Amino acid sequence: MGTISSERTYAVAGMTCEHCVHAVTDEVKKLPGVIDVSIDLVPDGNSSVHIVSANVLDDAQVRDAVDDAGYELVHGAQ
Repeated sequence: MGTISSERTYAVAGMTCEHCVHAVTDEVKKLPGVIDVSIDLVPDGNSSVHIVSANVLDDAQVRDAVDDAGYELVHGAQ
């Protein structure tokens, strides 16, 4: 029996460097069920944060994690 997972991508503003990537990754990985986080850093725009999780995450949970890292979720899951 395989693991059921959800993949979603969010747009995050304010990320400019690898420190930003690590901060957001660390906070999002604290969410229950998160398996993997990958980020396409766009220093002068909105970075794409791709999350693979064992369950569908609530956008509010992701927003709070991104806020805790010091950045802004500008677009919910795609």
